[in-house]
Amino acid sequence: MSATRSAMRLHFPLLVCLAAAMSSAVITSPIKLWTKVILTQQWPKTFCSTEHCQLNISYWTLHGLWPDKGEFCNSSWHFNATEIEDLIPDMKKVWPDLLNPSSFHFWKYEWSKHGTCAAEADSLNSQHKYFSKALELYQKVDLNSMLQKANITPSDKYYTFSDIEQAMENFYGVKPKIQCLHPSTNSEPQTLGQIEICFDADFTLYDCEKHFATNTLSRGQWDQNKSSGLSVCSPDIPVYYPPDS
Repeated sequence: MSATRSAMRLHFPLLVCLAAAMSSAVITSPIKLWTKVILTQQWPKTFCSTEHCQLNISYWTLHGLWPDKGEFCNSSWHFNATEIEDLIPDMKKVWPDLLNPSSFHFWKYEWSKHGTCAAEADSLNSQHKYFSKALELYQKVDLNSMLQKANITPSDKYYTFSDIEQAMENFYGVKPKIQCLHPSTNSEPQTLGQIEICFDADFTLYDCEKHFATNTLSRGQWDQNKSSGLSVCSPDIPVYYPPDS
């Protein structure tokens, strides 16, 4: 009996330490899983007005599929073009690298920065799932056709911001995030450049301005394009949707 009690005395501190460690791990482990993904499309004419593009495209193209939490989540998970070989023809068309069409660099960057974080969900836990889902959502929202149906087409005339936002809300039933290249003077219009359409974790359309009741913090206050000069369009400045030059 005394030997048994001695053994219990020896093991009890160890058990306490293990329990404390487990409790600490549960308390301090961050919630990594994203709750929203942002399908981001860009208008090439606006992008190419500030860059030296190698392609001349007159339809909305994919910029990326961005989870609302995390960046560069797995530096050891390298982009591998052979895993998406069947998707490449479609990606070259709707997700092109406007600066270097023959390179995979753009897709590699998007995978490293955003795909590795999106992959924390089972629904996007491979490169093929991630890129194919982006293509699927691009086709689903069909932004090019939607704007045409609303008579919002590239033109030398100007639109009001509410014209564009209301047309999109009426069609999709949710609020998008519309970004512009802002003018250098007050007398100039802002130029339509990028549109974000949001989905919840089940890939159901969701208001981009809504926030989930979780501890998840939006990345950079949604300012994905600060370096490129794009930011949320002003509701008070006319919007220029540049046509083919």
